[in-house]
Amino acid sequence: MNPKAFFDNLYYMGMGMLGVFLVIGVIIVVTFLLNWMTKPKKNRK
Repeated sequence: MNPKAFFDNLYYMGMGMLGVFLVIGVIIVVTFLLNWMTKPKKNRK
């Protein structure tokens, strides 16, 4: 194992993990918005 190569690749691993979390966050937000926009309206009587 080459420790220098490992530390040089930490940047790319971090960017990959950040991308994964951003995509998951976008999916959660889109799901929340779709649920909010399509929920049945309550009758106000």
